[in-house]
Amino acid sequence: MPERRAGEVAPPVAKQDAMLRGMTIAGVVLASATGLLQLRTSDFSAGAAMPRALMATDCGGQNRSPGLTWTQIPKGAKSFALIMHDADAPIPGGFYHWVVYDLPAQTRELAGNAKLSKSQLGETSADKQGYYGPCPPPGPAHHYTITLYALDVADTASGAVLTGPQLERRVDGHVLGRAVLLGTASRP
Repeated sequence: MPERRAGEVAPPVAKQDAMLRGMTIAGVVLASATGLLQLRTSDFSAGAAMPRALMATDCGGQNRSPGLTWTQIPKGAKSFALIMHDADAPIPGGFYHWVVYDLPAQTRELAGNAKLSKSQLGETSADKQGYYGPCPPPGPAHHYTITLYALDVADTASGAVLTGPQLERRVDGHVLGRAVLLGTASRP
């Protein structure tokens, strides 16, 4: 499912989006410098292009989720949640590619192409549970922000299947630490 619907025109890039990307990159640098929660992948370098294998099958990829590891866990963390979001997507609110929650506190990694329980997977903007890789419209590269949240609660979803915005609202006030990883993807 492409991120832009037929007939839709991409909105102009807002200054706010550019500022958010700058703050995201600054947050990664700050987290690295202060020993706060850190998120890494061996699939691509922070801020660099994501490999074709991570892209959606609609865009010639394998729809394989990136392998992720995290360290510097805040004290009192009872679970983790993760969101992969494309704020550049030409739809209101951007496009949510991966919504994960209720990962146990002892979790320190997700393998590439991770197999998670349905109860840990939220709904993407493609209306499906699980990972939906990047599939931007042709043109400039889109920026994909992967955010890991260390939470002070063990059960975020309470049995519900959450969308990205719903998860963001549920974790509000429960975040002990946050780590961000930025990647890009484009199509000719």
